[in-house]
Parts: sequence; C-alpha cells; structure tokens
Amino acid sequence: MNSIMENQENAEVVKTGDWMLTYLITAIPIVGLVMLFVWAFGSGTNINKANWAKASLIWGAIMLSIYLMFMITFGAALLSAFHSN
Repeated sequence: MNSIMENQENAEVVKTGDWMLTYLITAIPIVGLVMLFVWAFGSGTNINKANWAKASLIWGAIMLSIYLMFMITFGAALLSAFHSN
C-alpha cells in the first residue's frame, strides 16, 4: 500500500515552470549530465521526469555513437589521404 501511495505522489503532472527549470539545469554542461542521471535513477523523482531523463540519456548515447562512427570513418579517410601523398 505504501508503494502505491509513493507512485501516485510521483505521478503528478509536471508544471511548465518545472520543465523550464529542468531544461535550464540540463543546459549547464556537467551539472546537466549529472542531474539527468539523478533524475533518471534517483528515488523520489516524478515518474514523468524520470522517464524523460532516461529517454534523454538514451538519445544522448545514440547521438554520441553516431558522432563517433562518423569521426572514425572520416578520420580514417583523412589519414589515408594524407598518408598516400
């Protein structure tokens, strides 16, 4: 019964002002990344904000993977072009 009450408390609608503060915090380079992990995996966080933080971390990992693939591909091509000359 206690966990049901906690889930109901953590499922409240996140207000627009709270989202604006959330985006402002995530815009701070290192603090934002740390806070995404805190919101995603910490206890007592609103379930909607926790799910958003998890999705943001997943998208960040996807974008980092794509970026690294491009950098490796184009870096190897650039090194190959310089080495052949």
